[in-house]
Amino acid sequence: MSLELVSQTKSFGGWHKQYNHVSSKLGVSMRFAIFLPPQCQTGEKVPVLYWLSGLTCTDENFMQKAGAQRVAAQLGVAIVAPDTSPRGDSVANDEGYDLGQGAGFYVNATEAPWSDHYRMYDYVVEELPQLIEATFPVSQKRAIAGHSMGGHGALMISLRNPKRYCSASAFSPISNPINCPWGRKAFTAYLGADESNWQQYDTTELLRNTLEKVPFRVDQGLADNFLTEQLQPEKLADAAAGSDFPLQLEQHEGYDHSYYFIASFIEEQLRFHHRYLVAE
Repeated sequence: MSLELVSQTKSFGGWHKQYNHVSSKLGVSMRFAIFLPPQCQTGEKVPVLYWLSGLTCTDENFMQKAGAQRVAAQLGVAIVAPDTSPRGDSVANDEGYDLGQGAGFYVNATEAPWSDHYRMYDYVVEELPQLIEATFPVSQKRAIAGHSMGGHGALMISLRNPKRYCSASAFSPISNPINCPWGRKAFTAYLGADESNWQQYDTTELLRNTLEKVPFRVDQGLADNFLTEQLQPEKLADAAAGSDFPLQLEQHEGYDHSYYFIASFIEEQLRFHHRYLVAE
């Protein structure tokens, strides 16, 4: 699987790099970014945090705005940020910002025309980690995190694959997508009208029945414009309490949905993950 280096920039003794590659799962060229901490330069294999971004984002939003590289360099953790959907002239799209390119929702679409390329679940869970671990000096110790749509993706993916991830976290996740406008629109398009097919991609529904427990941290701003209608963290908290799930929910007065919020607490999330990534 060949990689095309798009850019590289030194940062805190490590390197931020962007690559293109042809995805066998998605059937198009995909871009991802990786931050390799300075420990990689001595041949050390470091653990990886996979970051999933939100609606309209690319691989660049988190890497440029979150300010994560300083702490990741100190901790010796690589960060991988994929794009949020397949893209290109041959890829189905929609006029709305919340469907189509930039809005893959980290599911495997089953409905036309989306099913031709929108298999972001398989890409994130299978193809991308295989590529990263075969190419870069990283270990198989993985954590996963994300924001908004990506927060939904990170929590959902970890619940469905508890042996693949040491920990999971989210900023402002779409906690119960089958019961909010963003999620219902996307799931109807990608997965069809039968709502029984949606539950496998819903964190709150998965939490109600989970047996294996991945440590969770969720940070939510209480001045978030999307809090009540779209995010609904109280549903996540209720489901976690009902299944005795280790959810650390941190609610922050005055913070909104933006990367100013993420930048304010990214260090706490990275240190949360580091505890589990280095544990034996």
